[in-house]
Amino acid sequence: MDRIRVVGGNPLKGVIPISGAKNAALPLMIASLLTSDTLTLENVPHLADVESLMRILGSHGVDISVKGRRERQGDGYARTIHFSCPTITDTTASYELVRKMRASFWVIGPLLAREGIARVSLPGGCAIGTRPVDLFIEGLKAMGAEIEIDSGYVEAKAPKGGLAGGRYVFPKVSVGATHTLMMAATLANGTTVLENAAREPEIIDLANCLKAMGAKIEGAGTTTITIEGVTSLSGARHTVLPDRIETGTYAMAVAMTGGEVTLENTDAKLLSAALAALSAAGAEITTTETGIHIVGHGDDICPVDVTTEPYPGFPTDLQAQFMALMTRAKGTARIVETIFENRFMHVQELARLGADIALSGQTATIRGVKELHGAPVMATDLRASVSLVIAGLAAKGETNVSRVYHLDRGFERLEEKLTNCGAEIERISD
Repeated sequence: MDRIRVVGGNPLKGVIPISGAKNAALPLMIASLLTSDTLTLENVPHLADVESLMRILGSHGVDISVKGRRERQGDGYARTIHFSCPTITDTTASYELVRKMRASFWVIGPLLAREGIARVSLPGGCAIGTRPVDLFIEGLKAMGAEIEIDSGYVEAKAPKGGLAGGRYVFPKVSVGATHTLMMAATLANGTTVLENAAREPEIIDLANCLKAMGAKIEGAGTTTITIEGVTSLSGARHTVLPDRIETGTYAMAVAMTGGEVTLENTDAKLLSAALAALSAAGAEITTTETGIHIVGHGDDICPVDVTTEPYPGFPTDLQAQFMALMTRAKGTARIVETIFENRFMHVQELARLGADIALSGQTATIRGVKELHGAPVMATDLRASVSLVIAGLAAKGETNVSRVYHLDRGFERLEEKLTNCGAEIERISD
């Protein structure tokens, strides 16, 4: 099994290209099930989750062609992928395919909208919370679907004539359910209104792609999204937006290690709350025509309290990385996690590096230490794994991060991007 070896102490200097957003690419890929024409997506990152979803879509009859790369870069960057599904060949998404990645459950919306039937396994994914599917189920029921859960599968049927427009108020904000119900509603009869909807940039990105395919959607990016169903959707060409979580992750790495890095092909407006917290911590942040310029002061980090919230608040997907940064702050910081009930599993691993962190319910109190020291640590989920890499970059000595398959789900060529900026980091296959 692979591990990542990091020798800390080197400031980061250079340029890091930001990849397309995983959290945007996945629902965009699933949208290919809504049309018999070809959907072409540009700037698709080369990640394990993308590869897994391509296998799932292939099992439903989607033909996939992968082409393209950025100039002067190797295979795997900014791919252009063509998705074509003239006929859906299977409306069942099996446990073996869905168990590895929660987002694969989202196929239930397009399958039900286009075929009137879907049988999808209950999902898996990172062990960071229960993340139930009740919001998906109740939302589809609001469009007239009949749904039962049997032997670990959600079995859904649309009424004769297809899904019908309806009104659904999310009892809590859910990005995945907003994606799924928005896709399902594009082919429903009549108008669907989704209230208390997620406002993430990835929601807007999906809506823009669906509109290019012929969908009628208003309000994406606000709490109320209105979708007027159409009889069919066409193909389209769409570019995946930059990954705001990858952007924030590397910005925090620079703030923690010191140095000066330009993050290219990204947009500061996608992560205003996180950049504000970084600025308060002492990082110097300026925007450029093509991205963000970060100057870090690793020995002079100010403590900053944050609470994770749905967009536009501080993202839960940057909580672990910001905690790593706060372990070196001059003072005490508090982080409150409000999105997932079990997203502090990285705390005990950061403690192995010398961090001083106390937990009380959903609040972590971090007392900054003068130094972190390298140690063997274990990744517990996608974002926690990269927090350990960031901490290792700033620690004295050698850190070995095991179970890095989590990293491969969400960070494209992490070691290469960091090495190009002066980090001593390598992947080792034991």
